[in-house]
Amino acid sequence: MNQTIQDGGSARQYLRGFGNQFESEAIAGALPVSMNSPQHVPYGLYAEQLSGTAFTSVRAEGRRTWTYRMLPSASDAPYEPAQAGGWLTAPMQEGAFDFRPMRWRPLSCDGDTDFRAGLLTIGANGNAAEQVGCAIHVYAASRSMTDEALCNCDGELLIVPQEGGIEVQTELGWLAVRPGEIVVIPRGLCFRVELTGALARGYVLENYGPALRLPELGPIGANGLANPRDFHCPVAAFDNIGKSYAVIHKYCGQFWVRRLASSPFNVVSWHGNLVPFKYDLERFNAFGSVSYDSPDPSISTVLTSPSPQPGTAYVDFVVFPPRWQVAEGTFRPPYFHRNVMTEFMGLIYGEYEGKREGFRPGGFSLHSSMAPHGPDQATYVRGVEEPVVPNKLSGTMAFMFETKLPLMLNKAVLDLPELDGAYLECWRGFHPARAAAEGRGHQQRL
Repeated sequence: MNQTIQDGGSARQYLRGFGNQFESEAIAGALPVSMNSPQHVPYGLYAEQLSGTAFTSVRAEGRRTWTYRMLPSASDAPYEPAQAGGWLTAPMQEGAFDFRPMRWRPLSCDGDTDFRAGLLTIGANGNAAEQVGCAIHVYAASRSMTDEALCNCDGELLIVPQEGGIEVQTELGWLAVRPGEIVVIPRGLCFRVELTGALARGYVLENYGPALRLPELGPIGANGLANPRDFHCPVAAFDNIGKSYAVIHKYCGQFWVRRLASSPFNVVSWHGNLVPFKYDLERFNAFGSVSYDSPDPSISTVLTSPSPQPGTAYVDFVVFPPRWQVAEGTFRPPYFHRNVMTEFMGLIYGEYEGKREGFRPGGFSLHSSMAPHGPDQATYVRGVEEPVVPNKLSGTMAFMFETKLPLMLNKAVLDLPELDGAYLECWRGFHPARAAAEGRGHQQRL
């Protein structure tokens, strides 16, 4: 189904659904009927398939899209090395494992910077060449990409705008994305990012592993969490091919540029299920306890990239949206814990329920595997003393990238002035429990 939606003043039309077989044409009759590669494509277009999985993948896992273009992607333009900037890939030559809990304030945008130049890698794990693991980045940009396009051959990109809307042009069409929404760009698909305001800032997950998909619902049943009908995919739209572009390909952490005399965004029609999409996080159908105890944060998983280990992901994207809290006799803020997974937290807007002080929108924190963490002292006191009545968490949107592999950090982020050197002080002020303070402890003798 096509649906026209108003996005920041510009009307965009979308296809709705997740993982569907879609089709779209910008000119009536441009899509071949009942064939993928006819001898004569309508309007003299070129048929070209983009395969996101092996040809022999099982049907349920297969991802591919047929495009019908004004020019094929292959051209005689030479490939030349390009500068990487702050966008790094696992394995990183210059990286460090760091066990310390860390938190950063929002990064500033320095100078005249577009999306690619404004990317800074926080850390990475696994191996892009082996299609295992992920990388985590932040971005801050002050201008649109104009005559430049990106094609990430290492993995798909999940972009989380935090400040300033963006319009993403892809080979399959346009997606307008505001803070509170996310956009996912498939591996190997060309795109560029336009700003709708003076500044754009946010977070990026680069997934090297299996394509992001909805988590299994298990005992929840058939409905809930992120509903497939709330995902939006673009409709076909194409550029005049006369405009020249520099197309920058990222491959195994190296960058290559082709300088084309025409636009790569020349797809007039397409069909398939390898598509970019966006999702409004405010539509997430959150689940929680209606009796006692807080559920684990995994109950809020939006998308996941599974690993061969059952029930364990290379990376999960988890959201903490507005919701009701009703559990009786329960400490409701995020509890103290140590986790085998590495957790990267970001705050899109509002206050984070686990740390209302010091964690600002646009900031981010990192807790490595088995690093102790939890609510700060003030949040703990409020959680213990507040009346246990139904309470609506509103005006907040936080998220987490959670990965099973240790995250090797970009050494540059350890020297940023935005790194909060006083972060550990948020856990100052806790006192021993009364039993210990009153000397009532005892040792059990065997």
